[in-house]
Amino acid sequence: PSMLADGDAVNLERALPADGRNSGHFVQGHVDGVGEIVSRTPDGDSLWIVVRAPAALMPYIVPKGFIAVDGTSLTVCDVDYEACTFSFMLIGYTQQHVVIPKRDVGGHVNLEADVIGKYVERSLSGLSERVLALEDRLRALEAR
Repeated sequence: PSMLADGDAVNLERALPADGRNSGHFVQGHVDGVGEIVSRTPDGDSLWIVVRAPAALMPYIVPKGFIAVDGTSLTVCDVDYEACTFSFMLIGYTQQHVVIPKRDVGGHVNLEADVIGKYVERSLSGLSERVLALEDRLRALEAR
């Protein structure tokens, strides 16, 4: 079931041209999972938000890394891996130009994890098994 109804505001951003300047966040526009807003805390003209994410996304969420929340690329501030939560802060300007501040505690947001982290995981996926096999062989040689 969709979280959106006819007429709901959404965040849309233009795609970056291949020869354009990139500030470091790679957002593809995919939804990897749905998170739940667990807190909203005003701090001056800023707004701190904590989101509970699906456990499967937590390996890709790192402090000072990025995550797209409802299509807006944001810098992750803190991560609590046990609670499956992460936080980010919206400055006043950003609050006026994205849909996230319209979401209440308990509301749901679409999440897109860092694609570079996915590529790294894929590239290293077979390495762990090979390292364990080599360690086993080394132990066997040392036991001789």
